[in-house]
Order: sequence, then C-alpha cells, then structure tokens
Amino acid sequence: MVNYDILFAVIFYGLVIIFFFKYRNRFEVQGKIFAMYRTKWGLSLMDYLSKKIPRILKVFSFLGMIVGFAGMAYITYFIIRYTLKFIFIPGTDPPLAPVLPGISIPGAPPLSFWHWIIAILILATIHEFSHGVIARLYGIKVKSSGFAFLGPILAAFVEPEEKEVIKKPKRVQMEMFAAGPFSNILLSIIVLLILTFLVTPFVDENAHLEGLKITGFKENFSTKDIQKGDVILGVNNVNLINKKFSDFSNEIKDKADQEVFLKIKSINNEIKTIKTKILPSKDDAKIGTLGLFVKGLYNTKGKALIWLWLLTVWLFIANLGVGLFNLLPLGPVDGGRMFSTAVSYFIKDAKKAKKITNFVSFTLLFLIIINLLPYIYKLILFIAKPFI
Repeated sequence: MVNYDILFAVIFYGLVIIFFFKYRNRFEVQGKIFAMYRTKWGLSLMDYLSKKIPRILKVFSFLGMIVGFAGMAYITYFIIRYTLKFIFIPGTDPPLAPVLPGISIPGAPPLSFWHWIIAILILATIHEFSHGVIARLYGIKVKSSGFAFLGPILAAFVEPEEKEVIKKPKRVQMEMFAAGPFSNILLSIIVLLILTFLVTPFVDENAHLEGLKITGFKENFSTKDIQKGDVILGVNNVNLINKKFSDFSNEIKDKADQEVFLKIKSINNEIKTIKTKILPSKDDAKIGTLGLFVKGLYNTKGKALIWLWLLTVWLFIANLGVGLFNLLPLGPVDGGRMFSTAVSYFIKDAKKAKKITNFVSFTLLFLIIINLLPYIYKLILFIAKPFI
C-alpha cells in the first residue's frame, strides 16, 4: 500500500531542491543546515498597516508583551513540573513532543504531511509578519523578508535592522519580540472558536461513516476475536453505516463495565458478532472505552470534510504550541530575547545579567533534551532496524 505522506514529502522536497539549485545565488546558507531566501514580500503591507492603524497596533503590541510574559511564566512552570513528573513517575508521557508527520502525540489526531506543511506555513507567516509590522510601527527598518529551511523544516523570517532595534527603549524591543508569539496564540483562539462552533458541527453533520477500522489495541483490551484491520460496522443495535462518529461515541459513553456486541467485518470479509466489555477510561472511570484505536472510514465527501477538520485542528495545536514554545526564556527564540532584555533592565551589571540568562536558558535546554530522548531513541531504532 502506498504511503502518501512519504510520496508527497519526496515530491515536495524534490521540487525544493530543484528550486534551491536553480536560484542558488539568492540563498544564504548558514551552518550547512539553515538556508535563507531573501525577498521584499510583505514589506509594503507592513508599512501601510503601521501608518494606517497605529493606535490599534500599539494596543496589540503592549497587550502582546503582557501576554508574552504571562505565557513565559506558564510554559516554564509547565515544562519544569511535567518533566519532573516524566522523570520520576513511570509510564508518564513527556510533556513536549516534536510536531512532525508520523510522530504520535497523546490526545492529538495523526498529522499528515500536507497538514504539517500548511499549518507551519500559515503560523510562520503570521508570526514573522507581526514582528515586521511592530518594527515598522516604531520606526525600525525591516531589511528583508523571506522563507527558510532548517533542514527539512519550513520557516519564514523578517530582518529588522538590529542596530536600530538595540537603540530603542527596552519596552519597544520587548513588544516587538512578543508580537510573533502573541499573534500565534491569538490565531489559535480564533481557530478554536471556528473549529468549535462552525467546522466540527458541519463536519459531524455531513461526514457519514462507512465503518471504523481497527488500527490498534490498548493494553487492557482482552478480546482475542478481533484483529488489526477489522472494521466495526455496528455497536449493539446501532448500525454505523451512514451514521455520524458521534453516534458511535454516544453508544459507549457513560457505559463503563457494561457488555456490548460489536458487528465486525474481518480482514477476510467475514461478518461476525463479538461480545466484549466497555472499559473505564484511563482519565475518567465514568467514561467508557472499548480499548481500541479506530480510524473512521468515509466516502469521498466525508474524507474531504475530515481532511478540512484535521487541518483546522492542527492549525489550532501548532499555533498554540509554537506560540507558547517561542515564549520560553531560551537562547535566541523570542522569549529568550524578551527575558534577556527584561533582566538587563533590572540588573545593570552586564556580566551578572548574562550569567542569569545563560543559566535559565541552559537549564531549559537540558529539560527539553530530556523530553526529546524517547523520540530520539525511536528515531535511532527506526534507522537501525534494517541493519539489525
């Protein structure tokens, strides 16, 4: 069976490589893994907005700085608390995960290649454009904009004139640094409202099931008459064909410890009825779970709607996650620059201020590496598997 994510990735990066070599003289490569393509895209719009709505932008930038420091405190506390929980409590998932296609994130749906590319493109564009607008608002020259690749990861950038940045009051600097993460957090809230009140109800009403394909089993699932690849066609007397996914969810919700009958179509097309028990959910004993991982099967219209729903979900997750991560007081990211600027405002001794920012930055970097170790281990196993 064709893995379309791999196929699309090969096509996409093949075109990127062709573009890179065709316009090699316009790329600046740093450290052999970071390639920047400078343009003037969006600069005139940044100028226009900074002059057209300066009062609104000043409120936006000031609010962004306040939210930025609040978000910095929250994400730092979150990482410290849950990394310690991950270290000392066996079976705990790491609180951080790389948002990449093929990597399973607890509580999130699968991430396809195109959902990843589109979400990253939108969030990076909004993020960097916001930096540029606030820079122009305070009279800071923006030399260029463009897109970049950090290895295979797509990115965008704007280049304000750094000499002008450091001459501005520290409040202005922090507002400019906070504008990018704040715009991502703001966009995530807007997307969540659209997802909750528009996209999800529309998709749920119009995307009808053709069955639920079993893709895996949880540890506490005991019935041996079902195997991976079987399709659930019904639960008790509820036929799932042409029904909504919520019909399936409602049939098992709040029915923990009750027995149910599943109508199953096996991988060899045999139709059979399986008796099993609804298990208490790990998070809430009152909520029922079959102990299965399932994937909805839909017709062409349903697949298109589910694709749209997943894109909206990942726009929310990616913008919120990247927005908060960028607020970490860590090295060169926006939160790191905000934190460094704030420390230098209160501590006039430059060496002491640098020691504080370096200590905080390296501590968080150490915690992030701990979070990524399980994924690095899986990557090593994946690469080594053909040789073992």
